[in-house]
Amino acid sequence: MSMLYNLWGLIVLASFIWVVYDIFTNNKGLEPIKKALWIILAFVFGILGAAAYYFLGRK
Repeated sequence: MSMLYNLWGLIVLASFIWVVYDIFTNNKGLEPIKKALWIILAFVFGILGAAAYYFLGRK
């Protein structure tokens, strides 16, 4: 069971890193406050925040 939690944690961490990377490389035209908001949402909500960014925040 511990290995499953570790795997889930790595997936959540990877999704958060992807959001931060995508915001600063591919979505440069986004306003700074929106960048900060998306990063906070991805950090707090993990995979759900990354999915929301993918469908709503990306251009």
